[in-house]
Amino acid sequence: MALPAALAALLTEQLNAELEEVRPVGGGDISQAARVMAGGRAYLVKWHGRPPQPPPGWPDLFEAEAAGLALLASTQAVRVPAVVAHAAARPDTPATIVMEWIGQDRQSAAAPPDRRAAGALLGQQLAALHRVTAPAYGLDHGNYCGATPQDNRWLPTWIEFYGQRRLGFQMALAGRQGLLPRERRRRLERLIDRLDRWIDEATCQPSLLHGDLWGGNWLVDAAGQPVLIDPAVYFGDREAELAMCRLFGGFPPDFYTAYDAAWPPAPGRDERIPLYQLYHLLNHLNLFGEGYGGQVDSVLRSVTRDA
Repeated sequence: MALPAALAALLTEQLNAELEEVRPVGGGDISQAARVMAGGRAYLVKWHGRPPQPPPGWPDLFEAEAAGLALLASTQAVRVPAVVAHAAARPDTPATIVMEWIGQDRQSAAAPPDRRAAGALLGQQLAALHRVTAPAYGLDHGNYCGATPQDNRWLPTWIEFYGQRRLGFQMALAGRQGLLPRERRRRLERLIDRLDRWIDEATCQPSLLHGDLWGGNWLVDAAGQPVLIDPAVYFGDREAELAMCRLFGGFPPDFYTAYDAAWPPAPGRDERIPLYQLYHLLNHLNLFGEGYGGQVDSVLRSVTRDA
């Protein structure tokens, strides 16, 4: 794989070594990625030629990712890749982030890591991460869920935060993009206005969340340890995280068993799963178009049926 000349030059400068091998890495929808060998070490490099324009006062895409990884690492609850360097987009160079490479090399003869065992450990670790709390819901800066800006301005209650900063934000974005037909808007507005019918504020607390934890955002390293990547961190109710885990699959049953053993669920958690999956379905609607509209509408009809 040949990198653009300006990007190759930037990486050589950041790594202080000549690039020895570049191999494409798949699996992401937002950025391009490659495994890069330089100075005898392997790195993951992601780049984006046209990253989302940050709102005033917000970090750029990869600056926010680096900050999220640093916050997760600071808890010592979960393993994340170490960030080596990151840079904003310039006229001749894409935005980039360089991290340690997680995983086995092709030359390794070792057996593949046991994802089931790692999943059970991740369940315990995620419960420990969620024990890290804050006085309110949000974060001290905005970031991104995928390529969508994620408004994290603090609010004192979870109902306010989820209604305004999550569902309300996505609803407004869908409206601007022509993805909000009348019935979809009506049901969303009704849901936001009546969130207290589903959410008991007394059972909620601000927990540190990965924020975008689907099956593709956790890896297993060569030692069999789970590793979280691509965070969209904020302090929110832990049920929102677990609902996202279930949305697209990718977690073994032992993950959920281990999590619930470490921190048992609040009453009615399973009934709230679609409510919290709705944020990510709306985000996919805004990122990828009306192909996700049917799922959004199905959840809205189910959740608001008796409201």
